[in-house]
Amino acid sequence: MASAQPGCKVWDMADKISAVPEPDVSEENPVSEYWIWAGDHRPAVPRALVDHMTDNWATVTPSIEVHPAATHCATRRARIAEEFSGRTIVVATGNFKVRANDTDYRFRAGTDFFYLTGCDEPDAVLVITPGTDGARSTLYIADRRDQRTHAFFTDARYGELWVGARRGVTEAARYYEIDTAPLERLEEDLAALTTEIVSVRGFDRKLDEYLEANKDDQVLTTALSEQRLVKDDFEIAQLQLAVDYTVKGFEDVVRALPAAEGRGERVIEGIFHLRARVEGNDTGYDTIAASGSNATVLHWTRNTGAVRRGDLLLLDAGVECHNLYTADVTRTIPINGTYSPAQRRIYELVVAAQQAGIDAVKPGAAFKAPHEAAMKILAEGLFDLGILQEEPEVALRPENQLHRRYTLHGTSHMLGLDVHDCANSRDEMYRDGVLEEGYVLTVEPGLYFQANDLTVPEEYRGIGVRIEDDVLVTATGSRNLSEALPRDPDAVEAWMAEVWSAASPNLGL
Repeated sequence: MASAQPGCKVWDMADKISAVPEPDVSEENPVSEYWIWAGDHRPAVPRALVDHMTDNWATVTPSIEVHPAATHCATRRARIAEEFSGRTIVVATGNFKVRANDTDYRFRAGTDFFYLTGCDEPDAVLVITPGTDGARSTLYIADRRDQRTHAFFTDARYGELWVGARRGVTEAARYYEIDTAPLERLEEDLAALTTEIVSVRGFDRKLDEYLEANKDDQVLTTALSEQRLVKDDFEIAQLQLAVDYTVKGFEDVVRALPAAEGRGERVIEGIFHLRARVEGNDTGYDTIAASGSNATVLHWTRNTGAVRRGDLLLLDAGVECHNLYTADVTRTIPINGTYSPAQRRIYELVVAAQQAGIDAVKPGAAFKAPHEAAMKILAEGLFDLGILQEEPEVALRPENQLHRRYTLHGTSHMLGLDVHDCANSRDEMYRDGVLEEGYVLTVEPGLYFQANDLTVPEEYRGIGVRIEDDVLVTATGSRNLSEALPRDPDAVEAWMAEVWSAASPNLGL
């Protein structure tokens, strides 16, 4: 912390969950006194400027129409309250995280908190308390730092002159259709409770320190994760929206591929990110824009490699829509628009494996069924290519798993508010469970032949292929949410040619 100048007050903004207090203007405090922020180099603020800055402003009211998921969020809160009947549930959204010195990462609400409220404000806390008339939900949220308080211009993290208007206690109540209370009242209200408290921990350090850990805290986290396994109609529509935007992003990348040649993978990442920000909130995860042998690195997110004609581009990317649901789609496309014979052989094998995996998605099927179906096709193909020396049934045995030298990762994961959604679910509900109507999962087999792998014929070394789609489990089978993006190699080549023939300088945005 920077040392204070004589005659100055220091307001430490780094560790607050409540509103910044107004300066002391009592008779003991000279009106000539200055006060500054801690830890930065902004000029001190005289009392006269405080008076001048907080007078003669018209009121600015943020949009307060009802949040589109408000009814769904209320249903979700009622469901989790019933499961933990008689106990108080506390769920925090989390705080800003410092990126560098006095700059923060863009805030993203905690998943469980957002699922239950739809609220994307930092520092907020949801408290669900039991009662004779049913559970009551209260959203504790910081009030606005608008022109009614000096904080609107002195608080660079929250002040509305710095970061824009936001919803406070009054506006949030109407927008999210939930009871609200000032954040600074949270500690007092929690202290007055007589019921046992269970909480989602790990998002707000000060709150975690205040609340005693409960043996059922993890049970609550697990229950919320498992509740999210089945997507409601609103969630499915949001996921489809995210996928539709992602398809546009892939088209943008194809359109920009000639410009990326000689300039590198950063161009591809940047082009897709442009679409994500134009259409949605952001990308749902770090984009993998892997060209050439970088495609054999499973989570290649550096995106610093060259883009060369004749190579393949493995693009794994997803747009996160404004309500934070994300797509997760992968295509492996030829940078020059045409697969070479060797590339096509590997690509066709992965397509066949993926189709087998998609065909296995249906209600009542084991979650592992798509993976097992895809791995069977890959092992057979690797054997036919002479890469796998053992018979497929031998290679696939649990005690062997020899095919995994070339395909290490699983074929599916749940998808939703998190790209790897519902991760806190119990194994018997997820990995070892069965698929149910309303589940959304990826199907994404791949083959990766490292450039220095001597077990692979030279013509295949450095080739990495993954094909990924987002699949909804329906009452009778499944629906591929990302089917608008071609997968068949002939269809991919035709699609790329069509995009290039209609290319425009503005990338179609």
